[in-house]
Formats: sequence, C-alpha cells, structure tokens
Amino acid sequence: MDIVVLLKAAVMGIVEGLTEFLPISSTGHLILASSLLNMTGDVVKVFEIAIQTGAMIAVMWEYRERLRNTVAGITYDPIAQRFALNVLIAFVPAVLLALVFGSLIKEHLFHPVPVATAFVVGGFIILWVERRHRRHYGDRDLEGGRVARVETVDDMTALDALKVGLVQCLALLPGTSRSGATIIGSMVFGFSRKAATEFSFFLGIPTLVGAGVYLLYKQRELLSVADLPMFAVGLVFAFFSALLCIRWLIRYVSTHDFTLFAWYRIVFGIVVLVTAKTGWVTWHA
Repeated sequence: MDIVVLLKAAVMGIVEGLTEFLPISSTGHLILASSLLNMTGDVVKVFEIAIQTGAMIAVMWEYRERLRNTVAGITYDPIAQRFALNVLIAFVPAVLLALVFGSLIKEHLFHPVPVATAFVVGGFIILWVERRHRRHYGDRDLEGGRVARVETVDDMTALDALKVGLVQCLALLPGTSRSGATIIGSMVFGFSRKAATEFSFFLGIPTLVGAGVYLLYKQRELLSVADLPMFAVGLVFAFFSALLCIRWLIRYVSTHDFTLFAWYRIVFGIVVLVTAKTGWVTWHA
C-alpha cells in the first residue's frame, strides 16, 4: 500500500473523529477533504462511511459503563429498558428514509457545492435556535440554573425519541450534520445541552455503525484485501481523535453555546462556494 494513501487515510480519520460529534457535519468535511486530497471513486465513498465506525467505537468506550449497565439490565431494569427503547425509536426513521432515498441523495447531493450550501443554511438555523434559546432561558442555561424539561437522557419519553429521530433524518442531506440536527433539534424540544449532546452520541452508535456495516456488505465487490490498510488507518485515527473530541465537547457545552460553530459553518461554506465559483479551487465531484 502506498504510504501517501495511508497518510491521506490518516488525515481523513482525524477529520472524521474531530467533526463527527460537532454540529458542523463530518460527512460534509469528509467530502471536501477527499476532494482536496484527490481521493475520489466508489471505494473512497465506502471508506468515508466505514471510518465513522471508529468514531462510534470511541463513544462506546467513553460510555462503556452506561452501555454495559443497559445491556445487563435490559430484562428487568425499567430505566435500561426505556433508554434502549428510546434509542431504537429514534434510530428507525432515518433508516427507513435512507433505504428509500439514500441512492438518490448520494447521486445528486454528495458534491462540494451542495455540501457548502447546507453548511451556510445550517449555520443560520443554529444562530436562530440559539437566539430563541437565550430568549427563553437567558444565561441560566450556561450557569447551570436552568431546569430543562429533559435534563438527562433518562427523562426522555418515547415521543421525545421520535422527535429526535425525525430531525436526524435531515442529516441524510450531506453538510447538514447528524450531530447538529439532533442536538439543535433536541434543544428546540426542551432538552438541556448536555442531554441533547449525550443522546446524540448514543443515537449515533446504531445509526453510523449500521450504515457502515450495511454499505461494506452492499459494496463488498468493490473492495479487496489491498484496501484493508487504508481502512484500518482511517478507523484508528478516527477513534482516537473522536475520543478527544467527545471529552472536550461535554466540558464545552456546560459553559458555552453553539454560536461559534454556526459562524464557522457560514464562513467555511461561503469560502467553498466562492472558490468553486471563481475556480480558485477545483472541487472534485
């Protein structure tokens, strides 16, 4: 395997791990990064989805005690049962829509310009939600003085889970951000920042691991043993960078809002659109 390919895989893994749980779209960043690195083709598209599993393994490691207790208590513990059911309920809508519209979306929207447009639109939505949030709660939320309707993931109802699952469907549009859709959507529904962020982590486990396994199976004829080193490097770097990001983000949301990420999305998206329009950067499909 070419060392340059492995270095590119490492960069892609880092990009995935650092962006998967932030409201800035990991898929969008991977599409843009692969374009800049000139990593194109069907195998690369499978690679971009597959390395998301590395980020999810980081979640499973960080929350291993919670997941272990859920599995152990699934037959008798009401809290474990409700938590598992809520994850399942939230997981289903995106699966159904992906099976129906997934191929169409990948054919028409997995390109730099649509991704950049989604970056900008999503940034303005985050700004609106944060303004609305501050109007309702002021600084109490960031000072720990807010008592949210859903303060922790254990306060969720089945209807809450369904609502989060429906907004996760927006993430089928590349550049939207799965984390952004679920976290910001949950805040609109009355979740605390911490509960919204943590449930987004947990919901990502079946969503992204399932997507990775499904795509690997579906596209197995495209892959060969020679591709294993590239996939392994991407997974490892995604795992470690995601682990760092998870620990940082939980601390960050306790005292900060998401306005910074909104402006990042807007500025970055505009830069991509301008460079694509002027031809300063050749963004590959």
